[in-house]
Amino acid sequence: MSKRIFTQEQIATLLKNNNVARCTEKSITCRKDFKLAAVKRHWEGLSPSAIFREAGFNLAIIGRKTPKWLVTDWRRVFDKKGAAGLQEDNRGRHSQGRPPGLKRMNEKEKLKYLEAQVAYLKAENVFLAKLRKQRLN
Repeated sequence: MSKRIFTQEQIATLLKNNNVARCTEKSITCRKDFKLAAVKRHWEGLSPSAIFREAGFNLAIIGRKTPKWLVTDWRRVFDKKGAAGLQEDNRGRHSQGRPPGLKRMNEKEKLKYLEAQVAYLKAENVFLAKLRKQRLN
Protein backbone atom coordinates (compact mmCIF):
# COMPACT_ATOMS: atom_id res chain seq x y z
CA MET A 1 0.00 0.00 0.00
CA SER A 2 1.26 3.43 -0.87
CA LYS A 3 2.26 5.88 1.80
CA ARG A 4 1.18 8.71 -0.48
CA ILE A 5 -1.64 10.92 0.78
CA PHE A 6 -3.35 13.24 -1.70
CA THR A 7 -4.23 16.77 -0.65
CA GLN A 8 -7.68 18.19 -1.39
CA GLU A 9 -6.17 20.26 -4.24
CA GLN A 10 -4.56 17.15 -5.77
CA ILE A 11 -7.84 15.24 -5.45
CA ALA A 12 -9.68 18.09 -7.20
CA THR A 13 -7.07 18.09 -9.99
CA LEU A 14 -7.31 14.32 -10.43
CA LEU A 15 -11.12 14.36 -10.48
CA LYS A 16 -11.03 16.81 -13.40
CA ASN A 17 -9.42 14.07 -15.50
CA ASN A 18 -12.07 12.18 -17.51
CA ASN A 19 -10.22 8.90 -16.92
CA VAL A 20 -10.68 9.06 -13.14
CA ALA A 21 -13.85 7.53 -11.71
CA ARG A 22 -13.12 8.28 -8.04
CA CYS A 23 -10.31 9.64 -5.93
CA THR A 24 -9.74 9.67 -2.18
CA GLU A 25 -6.81 10.71 -0.01
CA LYS A 26 -5.24 7.28 -0.51
CA SER A 27 -6.38 5.96 -3.88
CA ILE A 28 -7.32 6.71 -7.45
CA THR A 29 -9.90 4.61 -9.31
CA CYS A 30 -9.61 4.77 -13.09
CA ARG A 31 -12.48 4.17 -15.49
CA LYS A 32 -12.81 0.80 -17.18
CA ASP A 33 -12.48 2.23 -20.70
CA PHE A 34 -9.18 3.89 -19.74
CA LYS A 35 -7.88 0.62 -18.28
CA LEU A 36 -8.73 -1.23 -21.49
CA ALA A 37 -7.16 1.49 -23.64
CA ALA A 38 -4.04 1.50 -21.46
CA VAL A 39 -3.64 -2.27 -21.78
CA LYS A 40 -4.08 -2.01 -25.56
CA ARG A 41 -1.58 0.86 -25.86
CA HIS A 42 0.92 -1.05 -23.73
CA TRP A 43 0.62 -4.07 -26.05
CA GLU A 44 1.36 -1.68 -28.91
CA GLY A 45 4.65 -0.81 -27.22
CA LEU A 46 3.90 2.46 -25.43
CA SER A 47 5.38 2.82 -21.95
CA PRO A 48 2.99 3.08 -18.97
CA SER A 49 4.29 6.57 -18.11
CA ALA A 50 3.66 7.77 -21.66
CA ILE A 51 0.14 6.30 -21.58
CA PHE A 52 -0.67 8.18 -18.38
CA ARG A 53 0.90 11.43 -19.61
CA GLU A 54 -1.16 11.18 -22.84
CA ALA A 55 -4.27 10.67 -20.70
CA GLY A 56 -3.61 13.91 -18.85
CA PHE A 57 -2.24 12.57 -15.56
CA ASN A 58 0.39 14.55 -13.70
CA LEU A 59 3.05 12.01 -12.72
CA ALA A 60 4.32 14.36 -10.01
CA ILE A 61 0.96 13.93 -8.27
CA ILE A 62 0.24 10.22 -8.80
CA GLY A 63 3.83 9.05 -8.50
CA ARG A 64 6.48 8.17 -11.04
CA LYS A 65 6.15 4.39 -10.61
CA THR A 66 2.36 4.23 -10.26
CA PRO A 67 1.63 3.90 -14.01
CA LYS A 68 3.91 0.86 -14.33
CA TRP A 69 2.32 -0.89 -11.34
CA LEU A 70 -1.21 -0.15 -12.51
CA VAL A 71 -0.71 -1.19 -16.14
CA THR A 72 1.08 -4.38 -15.02
CA ASP A 73 -1.82 -5.22 -12.71
CA TRP A 74 -4.43 -4.41 -15.36
CA ARG A 75 -2.66 -6.61 -17.91
CA ARG A 76 -2.54 -9.49 -15.43
CA VAL A 77 -6.25 -9.11 -14.66
CA PHE A 78 -7.11 -8.78 -18.37
CA ASP A 79 -5.13 -11.94 -19.20
CA LYS A 80 -6.96 -13.91 -16.50
CA LYS A 81 -10.50 -12.50 -16.65
CA GLY A 82 -10.75 -10.47 -19.85
CA ALA A 83 -12.36 -7.04 -20.10
CA ALA A 84 -14.96 -7.92 -17.45
CA GLY A 85 -12.16 -8.20 -14.88
CA LEU A 86 -11.27 -4.55 -15.35
CA GLN A 87 -14.21 -3.12 -13.47
CA GLU A 88 -13.77 0.40 -12.18
CA ASP A 89 -13.01 -0.83 -8.68
CA ASN A 90 -11.63 -4.36 -8.40
CA ARG A 91 -9.47 -3.91 -5.33
CA GLY A 92 -9.83 -6.73 -2.84
CA ARG A 93 -11.57 -8.97 -5.34
CA HIS A 94 -8.53 -11.00 -6.39
CA SER A 95 -8.80 -13.43 -3.51
CA GLN A 96 -11.43 -16.11 -3.17
CA GLY A 97 -11.27 -15.82 0.61
CA ARG A 98 -11.06 -18.62 3.10
CA PRO A 99 -12.66 -21.93 2.29
CA PRO A 100 -15.86 -22.63 4.18
CA GLY A 101 -15.18 -23.91 7.67
CA LEU A 102 -16.53 -27.05 9.28
CA LYS A 103 -19.25 -25.02 10.98
CA ARG A 104 -20.92 -24.31 7.63
CA MET A 105 -20.85 -27.93 6.43
CA ASN A 106 -23.56 -30.49 6.98
CA GLU A 107 -22.69 -33.84 8.58
CA LYS A 108 -22.03 -35.63 5.26
CA GLU A 109 -19.74 -32.88 4.02
CA LYS A 110 -17.86 -32.81 7.35
CA LEU A 111 -17.36 -36.56 7.28
CA LYS A 112 -16.15 -36.52 3.67
CA TYR A 113 -13.77 -33.61 4.40
CA LEU A 114 -12.37 -35.23 7.55
CA GLU A 115 -11.91 -38.60 5.81
CA ALA A 116 -9.97 -36.90 3.03
CA GLN A 117 -7.85 -35.08 5.59
CA VAL A 118 -7.08 -38.35 7.44
CA ALA A 119 -6.13 -40.03 4.14
CA TYR A 120 -3.83 -37.13 3.27
CA LEU A 121 -2.15 -37.19 6.68
CA LYS A 122 -1.66 -40.97 6.49
CA ALA A 123 -0.02 -40.62 3.07
CA GLU A 124 2.15 -37.82 4.43
CA ASN A 125 3.25 -40.01 7.34
CA VAL A 126 4.16 -42.86 4.96
CA PHE A 127 6.17 -40.44 2.81
CA LEU A 128 8.01 -39.01 5.82
CA ALA A 129 8.78 -42.49 7.14
CA LYS A 130 10.31 -43.43 3.76
CA LEU A 131 12.30 -40.21 3.76
CA ARG A 132 13.67 -40.89 7.23
CA LYS A 133 14.55 -44.43 6.22
CA GLN A 134 16.50 -43.14 3.20
CA ARG A 135 18.46 -40.68 5.36
CA LEU A 136 19.48 -43.45 7.76
CA ASN A 137 20.77 -45.66 4.94
